[in-house]
Amino acid sequence: MTVGREATGGETGRPAGRPRHRRADWLAGARITAVHGLFYRPEGRAGEPEAVEFVLAEGQSVLLTCVSGGTLGITSGSWPDLPDWCVPGQWDFGPLPQLPPVPYTGAWTVVGAEEYRDGRDRAYEAVLRCEEGDFVVGSGDTVTIRFIRR
Repeated sequence: MTVGREATGGETGRPAGRPRHRRADWLAGARITAVHGLFYRPEGRAGEPEAVEFVLAEGQSVLLTCVSGGTLGITSGSWPDLPDWCVPGQWDFGPLPQLPPVPYTGAWTVVGAEEYRDGRDRAYEAVLRCEEGDFVVGSGDTVTIRFIRR
């Protein structure tokens, strides 16, 4: 499964895990129906998640993961399954109480997406701009996520 921008002729553009050269439209038009944190279970859910998965209405998902050096990995997700790198029984999806509930329309509609990159062209923050507000996902030791209402 790939998450990309639909091009003319029904082709899918670049998947979410590849550089998009700072194009703001790579996820435009997608409808986010849920957002889940991915937690390392032995540490509990008290801290920040190691990854965040955005579930899309089209049956796909986008996974934003904390990778080495504070880099934010952005790839296609595998919702409702755990990513391949997770050892079963040690990882679990969990709620993110700091986020608002899904809008009454049943989904947040993405109007654009931006990635902020360092001098080595590695993403360290992504902003999914929605009609109702913006999801801001950053990377460090763990993934941070917040929602800024418009």
